[in-house]
Amino acid sequence: MRKLGLGSILFAVVVHILVISAAADIKNLMIWPMPLSVSYGHRFIQLSNEFVLKTESSNYPDASGIIKEGFSRLLDVIKVAHVVDANASYVGPSPILKGIQVVVLSPNDELQYGVDESYNLTIPDKGNPAYAYLTAKTVYGALHGLQTFSQACHLNFTTRTIEVHQVPWTIVDRPRFSYRGLLIDTSRHYLPLPVILKVIDSMAYAKLNVLHWHIVDTQSFPLEIPSYPKLWNGAYSSSERYTVADAAEIVRYAERRGINVLAELDVPGHAQSWGNGYPSLWPSKDCQQPLDVSDDFTFKVIDGILSDFSKIFKYRFVHLGGDEVDTSCWTLTPRISKWLKQHRLNGASAYEYFVLRAQKIALSHGYEIINWEETFNNFGNKLSPKTIVHNWLGGGVAQQVTAAGLRCIVSNQDKWYLDHIDTTWQDFYSNEPLTNITNSEQQRLVIGGEVCMWGEHIDGSNIETTIWPRAAAAAERLWSAYDNIAKNPNQITRRLAHFRCLLNQRGVASGPLTGGGRAAPEDPGSCYEQ
Repeated sequence: MRKLGLGSILFAVVVHILVISAAADIKNLMIWPMPLSVSYGHRFIQLSNEFVLKTESSNYPDASGIIKEGFSRLLDVIKVAHVVDANASYVGPSPILKGIQVVVLSPNDELQYGVDESYNLTIPDKGNPAYAYLTAKTVYGALHGLQTFSQACHLNFTTRTIEVHQVPWTIVDRPRFSYRGLLIDTSRHYLPLPVILKVIDSMAYAKLNVLHWHIVDTQSFPLEIPSYPKLWNGAYSSSERYTVADAAEIVRYAERRGINVLAELDVPGHAQSWGNGYPSLWPSKDCQQPLDVSDDFTFKVIDGILSDFSKIFKYRFVHLGGDEVDTSCWTLTPRISKWLKQHRLNGASAYEYFVLRAQKIALSHGYEIINWEETFNNFGNKLSPKTIVHNWLGGGVAQQVTAAGLRCIVSNQDKWYLDHIDTTWQDFYSNEPLTNITNSEQQRLVIGGEVCMWGEHIDGSNIETTIWPRAAAAAERLWSAYDNIAKNPNQITRRLAHFRCLLNQRGVASGPLTGGGRAAPEDPGSCYEQ
């Protein structure tokens, strides 16, 4: 039996310590992202036409059907949209896998930052009867295990049956980082609800677990806010909007796939669209952002929005933006300039005042705060200790943030901005969140990373092919143990190409590996060769 992987993980039911062998064996493993440790064999086993889910001995009651739905999705994706014959007359040499036994140790299904996502998966090559066995601390670890199981399944076109290759399998897996995000931007272009839900499905395939929803910006305000119902007057049109029920459905849909939704309210800049419904939020009619720092109404609106958010978005964190703030509208507007002088503020100190006041509002609603890195760069020692600094401008910031004792998310634009379509998947794969951070305490303050799909040139027509496969390259960097990451990304080209083809088979419009984002196949040929 071949072995691959480094490390060990203690479960209540089993301990495995598996070691890595020759690099050549990696080429035969087509699982993405790479598990913590895995052993596999040379045989195959056929799935029963009546492949079943068993949950006996599980402590999780599955009253809401999260596991049942996950199992149903598993059956759908392993058939890869083909019709699998129910004719049981074919009798081959392969033993039959009757089903999968799922045992979840925790009865709790609260989805939050830091939830245990580890799992153990074994698939036998024989048995009477034979069952795969999946154990996990939480239901969300079990969902990841089902995703891994799906990648071991293949349709045999000769027998018209589903087979699991390379059995027996023993996989022990857990994520390296607890925050593995993808940003979508619904302000620069509206994304219809079915498009967002499909993006969530594709995230689950790659084990990404945070959808960062950049909802509003300068250009549009598409979300319904019951406390201030005129805000969505800033939508592009009356049909390019999200109701509260839409937002709740996005959160529900994501949660049932193990994905948190991080809502962003970018303040005080990037907020011109707010004034379409409430013009008093503008510094003046001719100078429309950042939001008016001098008027208490501005902060009442922020309080109302975050109050409404807290009823929809249950993730521990809220993103308050804070980037690219040009304070000239404050200093050039006479009444605001007068207010600044009365309060002994200038543009820079008013920016600090605004961010810190918005933070206090978010804290009052039970949130911890994420801010873009400019807030740290300008007044890092004043930020709430519950702040997570979101790096985007370049390298070295995470090192400074963690040295200051704050948490950090890495999204440096030179490597992890998906709208930079000339950035290759190799660049995405090679981007290491812990670069130059050697202190173990500081390393723990980097909670993860995020790839960003900014929407200036993205809508429902091209979002998938711009996200994938490059987001998958980052997903492995964020999931897999550091020692299991290829030092040369070209070593994993074949495995990533295989995952890209798997996405295509599942209806996700992933581009080929050649070129940067939004690439097209160069010539006729097999998906696996492009």
